[in-house]
Amino acid sequence: MARILLVDDEPGVLFALGEVVESFGHQTVSVPSGEAALASLDGVDAVLTDFGMPGMNGLQLLEAIRARDSTLPVVLVTAQGSEKLAVRAMKEGAYDYLTKPYDVDEVGYSVQRAVETRHLRVRARQLALEDSLGVRIVGQSPALARVLEATARVADKDVTVLIRGETGTGKELFATLLHKKSRRADRPLIRCNCASIPHDLAEAQLFGHAKGAFTGAVAAHTGFFVQAHGGTLVLDEIGELPPAVQAKLLRVLQEQEVQPLGSSKVEKVDVRLVASTHRDLAADVKAGRFREDLYYRVAVVELTVPPLRDRPGDIPLLAREFARKYSERFGLGHVVQLQPELVELLAREKWPGNVRQLENTIARLVALATGGLIGPSALNAPMEPAPAESTAPVSTDTEGGPTFKEQVESFERNLLNNAMAAASGNQSAVARRLGMTRASLYDRLKKYGLGPERKD
Repeated sequence: MARILLVDDEPGVLFALGEVVESFGHQTVSVPSGEAALASLDGVDAVLTDFGMPGMNGLQLLEAIRARDSTLPVVLVTAQGSEKLAVRAMKEGAYDYLTKPYDVDEVGYSVQRAVETRHLRVRARQLALEDSLGVRIVGQSPALARVLEATARVADKDVTVLIRGETGTGKELFATLLHKKSRRADRPLIRCNCASIPHDLAEAQLFGHAKGAFTGAVAAHTGFFVQAHGGTLVLDEIGELPPAVQAKLLRVLQEQEVQPLGSSKVEKVDVRLVASTHRDLAADVKAGRFREDLYYRVAVVELTVPPLRDRPGDIPLLAREFARKYSERFGLGHVVQLQPELVELLAREKWPGNVRQLENTIARLVALATGGLIGPSALNAPMEPAPAESTAPVSTDTEGGPTFKEQVESFERNLLNNAMAAASGNQSAVARRLGMTRASLYDRLKKYGLGPERKD
């Protein structure tokens, strides 16, 4: 099902067009003017618009849409005898044109072809982005496509961008895309995780400091802004910056110069700022936790990365891609396959940790796999030790059965117990077999009460 925007100043025509387009299995959004159409483009796969309307006519609307999103097909409806206008529209980039009175099948087929073209254009853009990143972008959902399109539109414009999204949605991927597709792509890309910097060191880390500027400053430090000169600085979790540093960051963005802590030297910097946050900064502004003037300086353009629950159709694609990725990473010599029943179970989960949680789950299942095929029983191993090849059925009781987390932990405990028994308690051997560090293995053994105590 595609989402089609219908534009006409006559309510009767809008109703009739809606009936036709919806009979072909699509969803419609109807607006009475070109101005209203421009405010309704989000999530639209094609536009069907009348040519002669008061105010912004169809050709002007076409030009405005192409300036905003060149992949969005526009079909113009013109009065009979207006072939010259139609030809002009095609030269201006219209996908197709129809003449009144229109044929029902002609409308339906034109819209269908436009939708297919839209999907091909979006996929071509996605492939170009993948080529820039050097990694595969997995997903075909409209929610993902929209944020990819928006990223591509603003990447080459030297504008400050705020990327919003829940933890684990992949905000860092979109920050990298913005840099790779910008005119600064051959210059530095510097990342700073604001949440990991102690508050009393945030200023020194961002803007630099001179030797002896404070206790422990045994050498001068070049701040992230100077390191990113000419390129892009990504401030992850910008909402975690303390208020005093927010004020100094605003000054740096306004004046494009920094003064290292403890130094009288002022340095000019040319940096594009990309910020990210899992927080609602607008709400933080109202609560007094984030400076309003800095918010408007940072959020010139906002991109919102959709959570995994808003793109459930991408879960099977992601799960299989992660299975391939970790099969190779763990050197298994073959790609572990996921049974359709397991994929269906994964697709029903809510994934509060989003893509990162799904990836970690698949990585764990692949690491603990005893063969080339993983079924739903991998998420419902019995609590008591049992043979690794146990095929206990997965619970589908959603009204009182074990939770997804409990099923995964039960399976993990069982596999660790069997691996330790097979290796006679040799933790190093078990860690090598499962593709884990010894420290990580120890932490899991401790979690489940398995294996001997480590003596430090």
